[in-house]
Amino acid sequence: MTTDENRRRWLWLLAGAVLVAVMFPLDDAVDGALVVSPTSPWHDVAWWCSKLGEGWVVGVAGILLPAFYVWRKKPQLAADVFFVAFTSEIAGLAALILRLLFCRTRPTAPLPQGFYAWWHDGVRLIGKYQFNSFPSGHSATAVGLVAALWLVNHRWGAVAIIYAVAIMWSRIALNCHHLSDVVASVVLSIAVAHWLKKHFAPRNDKFFARLLNR
Repeated sequence: MTTDENRRRWLWLLAGAVLVAVMFPLDDAVDGALVVSPTSPWHDVAWWCSKLGEGWVVGVAGILLPAFYVWRKKPQLAADVFFVAFTSEIAGLAALILRLLFCRTRPTAPLPQGFYAWWHDGVRLIGKYQFNSFPSGHSATAVGLVAALWLVNHRWGAVAIIYAVAIMWSRIALNCHHLSDVVASVVLSIAVAHWLKKHFAPRNDKFFARLLNR
């Protein structure tokens, strides 16, 4: 890694940390404005949007579409689709690991909102649903997909932003996450996408090229 690349990476992480910190005071106001009632038609819309952000959806597409393009003898398309899906899954996995460690309350948690130790008053909180809010896994999966797609094709990446925004909105609308959880996922996923583009994508391209040259 060159000095300029290293500097840009640290600047991005610093800017991301500052951005997330700025979001914390806005959580209550934004969360309150975006949460939808269970009786509202928007609740159903948010539910379906949230389902589209689950890792298994991306995983299935990430297997079937590359297989289809391999069958059609289009190795670069197969490699690109697999890279996008793989990045999405890794971003979601990274968010899952981090949120297990941070133990932040979800908006509906029974304790005062905040970050807690892994053990609180003799109760294990690590791994508990109500205490793994930060960052949002659904949002990380969606933004990871969009960031990777942007790196492959700016036009399709720009279109896919709508998908990511819908997922991020749904997680707040369903009262599953705070604004800062979602923003943290954006910072994390963009960093993951750039790292994988540099270190994984070239090997991925070669693999699919060799696959069709056998």
